[in-house]
Amino acid sequence: MGTIKIAITIQEHLLNQLDRLVKAGVFPNRSRALQEAVEEKLARLDRGRLARECAKLDKMFERSIAEESMSGEMSEWPEY
Repeated sequence: MGTIKIAITIQEHLLNQLDRLVKAGVFPNRSRALQEAVEEKLARLDRGRLARECAKLDKMFERSIAEESMSGEMSEWPEY
């Protein structure tokens, strides 16, 4: 995927922290630091959404479906 240049507004104290990390070699530049921060935040939001959706599942129902499927398949598995 390509990259696109954007302009952002950021609080001064955050920019100072960011610049310290770049100067310390944690990130090669501001752009890379911000890109990694955005990627990490988006991934965290996705994991949170997945956890919320999983919490909606009926555990007993899901287990019964899994056990029903497993009982039929187990007879087809080779014996070791």
